[in-house]
Amino acid sequence: MQIDPQPAVIADTMPERPMGQALWRGFRIRCPNCGEGRLLHHYLKVHDTCPECGEELFHHRADDGPAYLSILIVGHIMAPLLLLTFKAFRPEPLVLFAIFAVGSMALTFYLLPRLKGIVIAFQWARRMGGFDRPA
Repeated sequence: MQIDPQPAVIADTMPERPMGQALWRGFRIRCPNCGEGRLLHHYLKVHDTCPECGEELFHHRADDGPAYLSILIVGHIMAPLLLLTFKAFRPEPLVLFAIFAVGSMALTFYLLPRLKGIVIAFQWARRMGGFDRPA
């Protein structure tokens, strides 16, 4: 079985996409190409194409990456805060649990779509998957 080397040749001759700009647009949950169209609808569902510029977005393979990143970030923020709060104020365990459970959930719900946008924008900027096709 032979593999067609043409996609690598196409990707090498295409202009580079700006990574920083794409990641910022992904964090804002906007199209990594134009920055105008909404990337997501229904909280985490990705549009097949950008409503503004028509960029194909269905190639993404975000899968579980945003969830793992959310857990990583929320854990690294909330664990030290939990320890500091416990040492400084000594609240009742149930109060401590309630505050940090709500805080962790709120931070996770805030970060999850933004991290999904970042993962999709990273894939778009690096021409991963089907994003390597010429426009």
